[in-house]
Amino acid sequence: MENHSQNSELIYASERGELATVEKLIEKGANVHFKDNEGRTALMAATQKNQIAVVKLLLESGSDVNTRDITLLTPFICAGANGFHEILSLMLDYGADLNSVNRFGGTALLPSSEKGYLKTVQKCLEAGVPVNHVNNLGWSALLESVILGNGGRLYSDIINLLVKKGADVNLPDRDGKSSLQHAKELAQEKVVKILNNEYVEMNVAIKKVKSLYLEDKYEEAIFEIDRALENDMGNLDLYFYKGYCLQELKRYEEALEEYNKALSLDANDLDFYFYTANCLRLMKKRDEALAEYDKACAMDPNETFYRYHKSNYLRELGRHEQAVAEMDKLLALQPHRYDFSFHKANSLRSLGRHKEAIEAIENAIANDPTNPLYHLHKKQSLDLLK
Repeated sequence: MENHSQNSELIYASERGELATVEKLIEKGANVHFKDNEGRTALMAATQKNQIAVVKLLLESGSDVNTRDITLLTPFICAGANGFHEILSLMLDYGADLNSVNRFGGTALLPSSEKGYLKTVQKCLEAGVPVNHVNNLGWSALLESVILGNGGRLYSDIINLLVKKGADVNLPDRDGKSSLQHAKELAQEKVVKILNNEYVEMNVAIKKVKSLYLEDKYEEAIFEIDRALENDMGNLDLYFYKGYCLQELKRYEEALEEYNKALSLDANDLDFYFYTANCLRLMKKRDEALAEYDKACAMDPNETFYRYHKSNYLRELGRHEQAVAEMDKLLALQPHRYDFSFHKANSLRSLGRHKEAIEAIENAIANDPTNPLYHLHKKQSLDLLK
């Protein structure tokens, strides 16, 4: 007979990253396939908290990367959705299903493209995750990175990777618009050039740096950046790439310093508030990260990009009341964005406010009446009211 207390302890220790405890529990016979009330295995719990060493041990002990929790999420997709590319890379050697999807019909590539997780996008593409897969919202990874990105340095690099791996620039969304059309409407000039195969990196130093960081040669990239900065201290792109490389090396304080140097040169380059927010998130400085989004929103209140990503982060933190408030602001700016209504409905459902969730999802249905995902979520909310 299984020891449920021991199995539960395994999940708890995995979540906290207690490697020695996890090892002892496995040796004593704890079941790595055991699930808690949320359907999480120890591997899922460790993945959610980016506990790399514990994940490695659990994989070596036979944990399944494709087991789903009650939300239909697998550890593999969870790693992709959170930008945990080191964990995702480990899982590729343990039978990860590259075609598996989350409850929204998205592979690991889609949320990583949406959220700006460059290295995760790279690892997914190199592994062979389908580049033109379309989720239940009607978006491919390329569409998500254009529509939910901002055309800045990070998203341009992601889009460039997707295009090089065969992303279809003419693939339409549910409204019949392609990534190229969206990029033009959003005035993402660099992205338009990438999508038209017209973009060429003219800066020799940055071209070399990009090549190095895609090979995970971060120290070498930083060396090249420092050399370039000696003669080009006003080049904000160099500060971005140095900050990015330092971030990948987990030297977060130094990365933050580089981003802030760029802001000291040009406080109106809102792109850097996104980078500082991401860095602070990695440092688990939650309120400071939220404050960075707020700075960008205050400087450009009609800009949906920062508010959307702030709302995403609030949902991750379980702060659904605040997430709903942000979605209301977004919907006031763009009332016909059915994806905003959908996210609002999900937060309302998490709060147990099912009637309001149904109203929100009905707004999504009104703007995209044939989408089966919205009708499914409305039915689920109606069932919760019974």
